[in-house]
Amino acid sequence: MNPHTQTHSAAATAAPTELVLDVGPVAHGGHCVARHEGRVIFVRHGIPGEKVLARLTDAGESAKFWRADVVEVLDASPDRVEHFWRPADSLRAWAHGHPPVGGAEFGHILLARQRRLKSAVLAEQLQRLAAVERLPEGLDLGNLVEAVDASGPDSGQGTDPTYDAGTGLGWRTRASFSVTPGGKLGMHAHRSDHIIPVREMPLASEGINRLRLWDIDLTGIERVEVAAPSNGSRPLVLLAPAPGTKPKRLSAIAAQLPDDVSVATFDPLTGDVAQLRGRTWVQETAAGHDYRVTGAGFWQIHRDAPGTLVGAVTEFLHAGGFLAPGSVVADLYAGSGLFTAPLADAVGETGSVLSVEGAPGTSRDARKNLHGAPQVEIEHGRVERVLRQKPRKFDAIVLDPPRAGAGKPVVSQLIAAGPRAIAYVSCDPASFARDVGYFQQAGWSVAGLRAFDLYPHTHHLETVALLTPGR
Repeated sequence: MNPHTQTHSAAATAAPTELVLDVGPVAHGGHCVARHEGRVIFVRHGIPGEKVLARLTDAGESAKFWRADVVEVLDASPDRVEHFWRPADSLRAWAHGHPPVGGAEFGHILLARQRRLKSAVLAEQLQRLAAVERLPEGLDLGNLVEAVDASGPDSGQGTDPTYDAGTGLGWRTRASFSVTPGGKLGMHAHRSDHIIPVREMPLASEGINRLRLWDIDLTGIERVEVAAPSNGSRPLVLLAPAPGTKPKRLSAIAAQLPDDVSVATFDPLTGDVAQLRGRTWVQETAAGHDYRVTGAGFWQIHRDAPGTLVGAVTEFLHAGGFLAPGSVVADLYAGSGLFTAPLADAVGETGSVLSVEGAPGTSRDARKNLHGAPQVEIEHGRVERVLRQKPRKFDAIVLDPPRAGAGKPVVSQLIAAGPRAIAYVSCDPASFARDVGYFQQAGWSVAGLRAFDLYPHTHHLETVALLTPGR
């Protein structure tokens, strides 16, 4: 037997259960790369440079690569810290015989090192997928990702004692939970159907944690979604009932929640929301505007994200001379109008904003949120269809697609539309880099780039780029 291989059974297996590995560079997706006898292994819960004992979680002789979780650290990085949340701590979880929950896979790493790792992933994706060899002057590839603490008059924040930008805790104003077969609040393990009960959520805001959902009998519910706006307005709890759950059971659950909390049911497949008590939407605040956001609608989950992203987008466009009174702009994948409202302020009534969103409920929210802005035209539909049907010469376009990115057909239409600039907002480095590559092939270039650590203790980040035609 290989001395660096351990098994927990004398029975023959297709692959060893545990391996001693040298953890290599970070990769997109929240893991690091290691190698064993020529095979690539994606390892979670390690830090580059460490020697670890890792348990294989996804392996097979025919697989192109394997996956593994760290279960013991043999030679630790100086940037390793004790994980702040037991259910997400791989070492503790596997010591109790089960995988950790997802959602805090970088919780064992110093925050400053987390940002450097995310910077490395973004730089690698841009170089590999977009062949970006030169970034705007002054950018450091090793420190692209900025810490975020946007407290201020336009941040939309209330007072939250759990929020601490220095620890990376208490930032989530929205959270999603599963429910165990026994009716307890839980979360899924990474890439698993296994649901692990939880009795705290350190990344969540006080508005979410004070609901103490883990004390409620959730029998008859499959999923729970919670939104607690950082401005202190009324929270909303969404319940996804299991088939056959009676209305009486739903009412009993709602009765266990504080009176000032709205409660509704929702269908995860259709997004349909039905009122049980209070409202089926929440009121969010950002950049001096209030927004109605339907229960199933999208809104940034970090309390500082809306103001941070609006600031980055408008600063890029203002500085380049692409956003001014009278400008013609578009907000694509506009959601409930987060960017549309400040764009409308900037262009004034002599300019125009085309706001496009494909989700019907969120598009209705945008109409309500922007009803007092005559310069805004709200369109519900696919971006590519609306661009074909409403061609115009844009000064600037804000592009904020879902995680999958815009894709080549949409990028081609944007290039054909001939805007003077595009501000691209992305939550996924891989799809972002792929799309940047499409723009570059058409002669566009990255004129500005910022990245923000809006998801501390996870591998996720948010990027804002200014793209312009010509090199």
